[in-house]
Amino acid sequence: MIADVKEHWETIYKTKQPNEVSWTQEVPAASLAFIHQFKIPKNAKIIDIGGGDSNLVDFLLAEGYTNLSVLDISEAAILRAQERLGTDAQKVTWIVSDILDFKPKVKYDVWHDRAAFHFQTEPAKIDTYLNIVKNAVDGMVIIGTFSTDGPTKCSGLEIQQYDEDGMKAKFIQSDFKNLECKREDHVTPSGAVQNFVFCSFMKR
Repeated sequence: MIADVKEHWETIYKTKQPNEVSWTQEVPAASLAFIHQFKIPKNAKIIDIGGGDSNLVDFLLAEGYTNLSVLDISEAAILRAQERLGTDAQKVTWIVSDILDFKPKVKYDVWHDRAAFHFQTEPAKIDTYLNIVKNAVDGMVIIGTFSTDGPTKCSGLEIQQYDEDGMKAKFIQSDFKNLECKREDHVTPSGAVQNFVFCSFMKR
């Protein structure tokens, strides 16, 4: 068990480049597909949980989305994203926080999380996460985690795998209805293949 999770992530983002970590995507295709499929308005309040230095925010800005937030436990990750975006970084609300400590000040129309939820491996922490989502979202949730055919660890940390039914069960109990689930093979920069399950939900 890694004692200080925040320090773990700070070290990774300070010492490794995007091509040296497994989660890097040039194009976050599955996430964008959900957003396009449900015709999310350009002024929707969208938050990317565990966004780090993901390119999702770049694509959403380029498409004209105007109300974007990115949350990550690592300040180094967010600084890296801000540097990459340059002046466009001013168009984004940046939040440095452990997701379990997050106290949202607004209601979000879209909660996006690719590979942050699956780091919650204890029932109490999973419930805390789900309660935060329930209270923070008025619209839809898009969640991507390692599937039951994917890895059991990420960056040296244990993760919680999900299949479609397991994911649905967690969010349905938190007052969301399932819209769709699908699998995606993510090819890492080193060429390894990681199977993800992505599910979308709408607040009841």
